[in-house]
Amino acid sequence: MTTSNDLTTMSRRDRWHTVIFEADTKEGRFFDVVLISLILLSVVVVACESIESIRLSFGFELRVIEWVVTAVFTAEYIVRLLVVRKRLSYAVSFYGVIDLLSILPSYLSLALGGFESLLVIRVLRLLRVFRIFRLLHLIRAARQLDLALRAAIGKLTVFLGVVLTLVILIGGVMYVVEGEQSGFTSIPQSCYWTIVTMTTVGYGDIVPQTGLGRFIASVVMILGYALIAVPTGIVTVELTKAPSINTQACPDCGRGGHDDRAKHCMHCGALL
Repeated sequence: MTTSNDLTTMSRRDRWHTVIFEADTKEGRFFDVVLISLILLSVVVVACESIESIRLSFGFELRVIEWVVTAVFTAEYIVRLLVVRKRLSYAVSFYGVIDLLSILPSYLSLALGGFESLLVIRVLRLLRVFRIFRLLHLIRAARQLDLALRAAIGKLTVFLGVVLTLVILIGGVMYVVEGEQSGFTSIPQSCYWTIVTMTTVGYGDIVPQTGLGRFIASVVMILGYALIAVPTGIVTVELTKAPSINTQACPDCGRGGHDDRAKHCMHCGALL
């Protein structure tokens, strides 16, 4: 674990890398808190801009805040590229692309100014909400969840295959039992009803009218509770098996999510 005292013995480049990419020092935690605050502020500004009354009353103030935040994110993105040794590797990584997407819309809005392009600018500004994904790399458990989901993907695929088979079978049965007079006009329509019922959503736009149909619906509802519990159990088991992940980032490519016992980066092979 890196300490604040260790920073004084590092080179300037390594010091900045530790502060920006890692969160196990006082300086690094402070940087993360500031970054999270700016991310949340940006998301709030995006949400407020979508409300016409607020946009008309405080449009100028919101734009000022947005450009200040954009300037900070731009400086941060440039510094991140400077402190990693493999700049291209970081630039094309998931979070590198997210960093770029978080600042591009504001600059594109300058080039697409004018009344004719207002709608285009609004669509481009929706990309700003990508900044919220930046929160993920600040959470130590995010990598563990990712590993658990990857490990469980095979079991979840089999489970979804079974569910899909049940949906088709039950949908076909309901089409025969209820028929078009009850709203089950086709097998796809019946499958839609099965999915809505099985997930316990229950829109009520299609309702079985016969006694047998209602009995099948009751069985499907009860089955739905069991189906919800299965994927949760699968992921939970994999989470308990997931290795312990630290906050250390690779000094070469800037990527994190390494095992506590790892000595080399799992992405580029550099020494940690």
